[in-house]
This record gives sequence, C-alpha cells and structure tokens, in this order.
Amino acid sequence: MLLSLETLDRVLGDRTAKSFSKHLGLKTVGDLLTHFPRRYSTRGELTPISEVPLGEPVTVVADILEVRERRMKGRNGSILEVKITDGKGQITLTFFNQAWRQKELRPGSRGLFAGKIGSYQGKLQLSHPEYELFPEEISDEDAAAWAQLPIPIYPAASAVTTWAIQRAMAVVLDTLSPIEDELPAELIKARGLLPIHEAIEKIHRPKVNSDFKIARETLKYHEAFALQATLISRRILNQHTPATPRIAQAEGALAKFDSGLPFTLTKGQVEVGEQISTDLAKPHPMNRLLQGEVGSGKTLVALRAMLTVADAGGQSALLAPTEVLAAQHFKSIEKALGEDLSKKVGLTLLTGQMPVAERKRALLQLVSGKAQIVVGTHALIAEKVEFVDLGFIVIDEQHRFGVEQREALRLKGKLPPHVLTMTATPIPRTLAVTVFGDLDVSTLTELPAGRQGITTHVVQLSQPALVARTWQRIAEEVAAGRQAFVVCPRIDEDDPGEELIESGGIAEDDLIFSDGTDAAALEMAKKPKQLLASAIGMTESLRQVAALANLKIETLHGRLSAEDKAEVMARFSAKKIDVLVSTTVIEVGVDVPNATVMVVLDADRFGVSQLHQLRGRVGRGGNPGLCLLLTSAEEGSLALERVRAVAATLDGFALSEIDLELRREGDVLGATQSGGRSSLRLLRVIPDAQLIQEARFEAEAVLAADPTLEKHPVLAQVLEQLDQARQENLAKS
Repeated sequence: MLLSLETLDRVLGDRTAKSFSKHLGLKTVGDLLTHFPRRYSTRGELTPISEVPLGEPVTVVADILEVRERRMKGRNGSILEVKITDGKGQITLTFFNQAWRQKELRPGSRGLFAGKIGSYQGKLQLSHPEYELFPEEISDEDAAAWAQLPIPIYPAASAVTTWAIQRAMAVVLDTLSPIEDELPAELIKARGLLPIHEAIEKIHRPKVNSDFKIARETLKYHEAFALQATLISRRILNQHTPATPRIAQAEGALAKFDSGLPFTLTKGQVEVGEQISTDLAKPHPMNRLLQGEVGSGKTLVALRAMLTVADAGGQSALLAPTEVLAAQHFKSIEKALGEDLSKKVGLTLLTGQMPVAERKRALLQLVSGKAQIVVGTHALIAEKVEFVDLGFIVIDEQHRFGVEQREALRLKGKLPPHVLTMTATPIPRTLAVTVFGDLDVSTLTELPAGRQGITTHVVQLSQPALVARTWQRIAEEVAAGRQAFVVCPRIDEDDPGEELIESGGIAEDDLIFSDGTDAAALEMAKKPKQLLASAIGMTESLRQVAALANLKIETLHGRLSAEDKAEVMARFSAKKIDVLVSTTVIEVGVDVPNATVMVVLDADRFGVSQLHQLRGRVGRGGNPGLCLLLTSAEEGSLALERVRAVAATLDGFALSEIDLELRREGDVLGATQSGGRSSLRLLRVIPDAQLIQEARFEAEAVLAADPTLEKHPVLAQVLEQLDQARQENLAKS
C-alpha cells in the first residue's frame, strides 16, 4: 500500500499531531492509516432501563426528560445532569465540565445512549456516555443497527485514547485522496480482494462485522506481497552488485588446513562448504544464512570459507555477540589452525575491553592488511576500525545483531563483501522465507561423529527431594572426572532484573541448602515468594551444600572484565574448575567438551530458544549430556508448558516454531531482528504461513516478468518507500 507521507499536523492540527507522535510514534497520515484496530466492540443489545445490569456496558433508546447544570461542591467546575427515560425506567447521564452539551441535549429529544452503568447515591447513571440523537422519527431497525455497529478499539496510550484515535481517523478518512492499488488488477480479482481504498475504509469504519473481516484479509495480503516483493528485489539487486571473487589456491592456506584435519568432515559440512565456495567465486556478493543445531560444525565451515578468502588476498571478520564468545572463537580457531597457519593468516582478536596497547596492535594489523582473519565483538563496527580489503564477513548468532550493525560492518569493504550469517537457533521455513527471503539458506543437520545425546528433565521446586538430587547428580559427574554448569538469570541481588515472583516454590537461599533432608526442604517449600537466583549468591551458597563439599566452584558473568572472563573460561576449559555458576554469557559458542551436566535455575524465566542454546553447552564431548531445568512455575501455567516443551524434544526446528509463536517476529524490515515491536501490522508468520508462501510465489512471478517494475509503477513506489524507511532506520543508528 502506498502510504501518504503528509504530516498529521496539516490534517489534525499541531497539538494533536505532537501528542500522536510522542505517545504512539505516528507522524504521517500513512502511519495513522496503518495503525489498525486490535479488536472490535459493539454498543450491545438494546436494553430496557428496568433491566440494565450494574457495571455492564448497555445501550438504551430513551427520551430526554430534564437537563440541568450544577456547580461542583468544594472545587471548580460543573456537572451537567441529563435525566432520560424509556417510559418504564430512568437513568441520569453525567458530563463533567461540558455544559456546552445543553445545546443539543434538549428535553423531548430522543436518542441512543451507550456506556457502562454505574450507581451514585442509589441511582443509576451513565458517565460521559456515547450518544446519537435521532430525527423526529426513527425506526426500531435503525436504532438496532446503530447499537450493533462495530466499534474499533485501537492500540492506545494513556494520553491518546482509542476514542481520540477514532475521531482523528474519521477526519483523515473524510479528507483522504483515493489510494491506488499496487497489486496487479488480475491478482486482486483472482484472490477476491477489496480495492485498497475500500479496505482501509472498512477496517477503520466497518458497518457490519463482515466489513472488517474482509478488509483485514485484503490488507494482510497486501502486507505479505509487499514484504516478499521487497525481499526478492533486494536479492535481484544483490545479483547486480559488484564484488571481488574469492577462490582458494591449489596449495594455499585452505589446502594446508584440510590436509591436517584429524577427522572427516560430515556430509553436510562438505555440501555447505561447496555452496559457499561457489558463492565466493562469483562477481557479486554472497548473502547466505547458515543454520544448524548446536554443535553441528558451523564454525568449521565458516573457517574454511575465511581461509578461501585469505588465499585470494582478502580479509575476513567474524563478528560475535559477546566477549566470551569472541575469545572462545579466537582460541578454537587458533587451535584448529595451529601456530604456523595462525601466523600466516595473521589471526587477530579485537574486543572493546582489550587493553589499549593490545587494541592498538590489533588495529594496526587490520589497517596494514597483515590480519587476514579477525575475530571480534561490536568493537569491529567502530569508526576507527579500518580494513585494507574486507572481503568476507561472518555474523555469528545473527539474531543478536540489528540490521544496522551488520550494515555498518559491511560498509567497511571497498566493494560489498561476501556475507555469511550463522545461527544455532533453527529458523522455521516460514520465518526464513519471511525475514530472510533475500538470503540463500544452508542447513547443517548432522552432528559430528562421537557426539552424544542430551537428556533433559524438569525439576519443580515444589519437589524438594528432586532438588536435592540435582546437586547430588552434579557431585556424581564431577566424581567421574567431568564438569558442570549452573545457570542463573541474575548476576547478584542488586541486578536491575531482580523481581519477586508469587510462587509456592522454595526461596533461593533455601533451595541451595537442600541436602536430602525432606522434612526441612518441605518446610522451606511453604515460603510464598522466591527471589530469582543470582550467580554470585548461588556460588557462595553452593559452596555450603554438603553434596558439593570440596568442589572448585567459580562464577562467570557479564560484569567481569574481558581479562577476568577469559581467565575463568581458560581455567574451566583446563578442568581447574568443577562447577561454573554463570549467567547467560555462556549461552552461545562456549565449547567445553568435558562439561556434561547443566542446571538452569528459574528456567521459566528464559525463552525457549535460550534454553535450547544453553542446553547445547553440554554433551559436546564423548559423554552424554544432562540438563536439569529447575522451575517454580505453577502447574497448568504457560511458563511450565514452555519449559516442558524444551525438555520434550531436542529438535530445534520444532522448538523454534514454539519460540516464534511466543516471541513474535521482531522487526522484519527495520532495525531489529527479534523481539520488540514487530513491523508487521496484521500479518503473523505462523498463522499466515500459507498466505506468505502464496504471496512469495506471486511476487516472484510479477518480478520475473517485470524486473524493473516499469509496468507496475505504484508497486515500485511502495518498494521504494519501504526501502527508504529501512535506510532511515540505518541512518538513525
């Protein structure tokens, strides 16, 4: 839909426009028109006054008997009281400081009055009701029709009510120029869609329920088609954008690396590797998404691609979301390459918390071109970071980065670099088509040979014996020479995320002292509130648990310096720490093959995707993994269902469907990629999967026949408008 960019102040006045902009983010006529109702209400059945229920919304047909204004006692202002009757009963309408209504609410007039029935001094009243006065004569049918007219209820704010939005919408619609359809006429006819102008009118001012239903379906399809056409257009544009081809040398770094591998690549790694090498050899940028379960070998695939680019004289940057993960990647790549190959490609680490001297050295390596492979965090995006020939970007855990961050790094290449985004959070095909429809998608499904499975159990805090058994299981794993993670949602008691949850579970400080004494644990379980577990507090408390006596228990969290985090992880990897109590800084990428058990406290406070990612930190070696999800969520709650869903399957794709339904889609074409306000207005990825697929097929057909959209100028304008909005988001960042 081609949106009007006329500012609201020109239509609604400066004061109203400022309020709409400040509280709802609506600045233009187009913004307002796409601020769709979230639901619809009705004024209800006509109700005889003698039967009106207190506290319920009612609509009555009545005559005005008496109108009087009186001053309020003890304060400024007046109350207008209007007494109405249907011939059998009476109600008083009250309006505060609205004496001007006396001009239209005159004794003898008849009308419909709608609102919620209240009581004052034993008498029924309607405060500030809606009303519509009738002409001299009105039929019962007309009165009933008005009572059943759908009322749009808009997403609103305390300072901008749904009624204010409704009034503003009426002003805009009454002065709106005809909106042109961007869809081909034959497509509108084939799908039985309303003309776009009619759909906008009916979704905001329906006369019957069927009006807004067909309008919603029409606008959903417009949204799906425009989204898919935008993604396909980007893909076509990318194919006409120049980039430097990157081809591995016959006896270069990649060949040397492959010859020294102590294991055989999985079939999936070989196939995806070939797809990527084919893309890198093309004269336009690769734009590929690599998804695969935790531990499927994505980083190895990316490393082989980076070596290909190094062979061709280019530089590669691997962007990781956290300092811990960046350091982990650096060390694992350094180990995989070996000392000689690491020096040859100038392997470099760059993070925000590095000492100044090390940071300067890393920046010099980059700007001189000696660093052909750099691993870093958001620090790579900084303005001072310069590359000689940035040819390849790897974005690890792409959902952690906004579009604008990826774009900022991409712009550091002289020509657009090839881009590989990776995620261990499997993406349902519908979401992949919707959000990443401009990317090629590769999937790794196999796990490397020798990788064991993970068993997951839910432990409810109302089961003290099982809680005690949790700590005993950790002790047993450590006694067998293995290690454990304990994950908490907070760093310490002063963490801003602290909150109290109403539960029947065990309080944090009590939970960790459970040592198998059922009577004591049951007594503790009676406490009504539970503080969310903190990493620092839990570390100290676990050291007091009898079952864990003499174990080396340490803490890892985001407030530690980069050096301290690296030091803790190095000691854990070296088996000098038995139990690592951590926040979600270990959620992605951390690879400690000897860790076999994970306990997640307050598991219901984590998302489905987070729990799946966290669980993937164990069972990465030759021993099976165990994940215990502790929760105080009540039986029958959605929170407990979510945790049990994670425990029931290791299938990340199945879990991603659940996660998507819970988190919604994020901002699809804007600056963010997950959570938050969705840029989709009416479309929903899971329920509308079939519609999205059909829209993609039809958008592909239109663009295949008319790549420049010369025959579809309105559609071209719509896509330009969407792209301009995207560019504005990037500029703001």
